[in-house]
Amino acid sequence: MAGIYLHVPFCGSRCIYCGFYSTTRHDLQQRYVDALCMEMTQRQKECPAQADTVYIGGGTPSQLSAQQLHQLFRHLGNTYDISAQAEITMECNPDDITEAFAATLSALPVNRVSMGVQTFDDHRLRFLRRRHTAAQIPIAVERLREAGIRNISVDLMFAFPNETIADWHHDIEAAVALDVEHLSAYSLMYEEGTVLHTLLEQGQVGEADEEVARQMFSDLMDRLADAGYEHYEISNFAKHTFRSRHNSSYWQGVPYLGLGAAAHSYDGRHRRWNIDDVEQYIEGIENGCPVVGAETLDDDTRYNEQIMTALRTFEGLALDRLQESYRDYCLSQARPFIDDRLLTLQAGRLRLSRRGIFVSNMIMSSLMMTD
Repeated sequence: MAGIYLHVPFCGSRCIYCGFYSTTRHDLQQRYVDALCMEMTQRQKECPAQADTVYIGGGTPSQLSAQQLHQLFRHLGNTYDISAQAEITMECNPDDITEAFAATLSALPVNRVSMGVQTFDDHRLRFLRRRHTAAQIPIAVERLREAGIRNISVDLMFAFPNETIADWHHDIEAAVALDVEHLSAYSLMYEEGTVLHTLLEQGQVGEADEEVARQMFSDLMDRLADAGYEHYEISNFAKHTFRSRHNSSYWQGVPYLGLGAAAHSYDGRHRRWNIDDVEQYIEGIENGCPVVGAETLDDDTRYNEQIMTALRTFEGLALDRLQESYRDYCLSQARPFIDDRLLTLQAGRLRLSRRGIFVSNMIMSSLMMTD
């Protein structure tokens, strides 16, 4: 078992782009934490091996109280065998990282923090309905350093409506100046069901020009390479030895246990997920009848998932991991992209070229099995 994921769905407010399950029902926080601890106990046998990574995601885990965080980590340590060298990540909002919160973190086993910075422009932060300001970001990083956190990741977004290349360069330079160990960067997405998607449908916002967005990401790759970051996955960059071990396990198809409302688990052949409703999740756990969904992955689905995850990484897809029939199919589908230098084939591995990154979804879908 590579990792354990705990979902904390509580947020102070909803960002307009977010498609993850979250809630602002803070009156349910303590019952939820209690239920999460119960689920750990109920599913103890599903994690028989030592866990190498723990990831507390959300939502906004930094919305939990110090007492609730201590409760979670105490129960986690008492229930599962966590490696002494485990990467233990917690997602935090910059404005939550007060001096008191930093002191709480220093007393927890957390050794990696992932912050949703998104942008260093206050106007764009307000557009996203983020709670923090640009000025709070470097203060949060400094407080994390003082708390002993030596592995910090920040998330950035680009391709906002009306954002210019110069605007994006300012964000890149501000991020580089933080000197954090890891950066993730994502184009602003208009996911169905979000406020942002509704604004798009109503014509109140417009998507960024495709060529501008492409130039933004190209400039990011160049600048972060100059700053000493390794581009190890399409959206992720890390200083030497600071790749996200937890997320890398996902991309490598390693099993993981997911706990909490809307959390998914994977054992290599089966996927299970908890209901994405905090009240029904709590009631199910309290009654000993968790509300879950599950599926068994057939060979075609497992192959498609290998394509989708492995090709996102710098290492690419190791063809010897595929059954012979799938390997032959993959190579036949990949040949036009290899000839067009969108994919490379070296030492038995298929990789996206730099040009291929910009059409990665098209390439991946072309290599997948279809009905």
